[in-house]
Amino acid sequence: MKTIATKTALALIVLVLAAFPAFGAEQTVQGVVSDSMCGRKHMIPGKTDAECTRQCIKAKSKYALVTADKVYTLQAPPAELDKLAGKHVQVTGEVEGTSLKVIKITAAK
Repeated sequence: MKTIATKTALALIVLVLAAFPAFGAEQTVQGVVSDSMCGRKHMIPGKTDAECTRQCIKAKSKYALVTADKVYTLQAPPAELDKLAGKHVQVTGEVEGTSLKVIKITAAK
């Protein structure tokens, strides 16, 4: 009986430790800098994507990275993201759900 409990406990520990790197793991993602309100489709007529993003940020939206299949809320200094609004970028950072804590962001080539 003791052996089964010990093996089960060890298996659970291994599973928990194996899952740890998946949370907050550093990744590199490419996409377009937008805002969390508009996401993929900007809604202010007559404005460029960058202008719309900046307008939405003034209205308390958050900067976001739009990829092919997800929209991540970006955590980085706003001044750094403002320069890249509407541009295709490469972001290295820690992903947690739909949040991306930026470590490095550069314009994509």
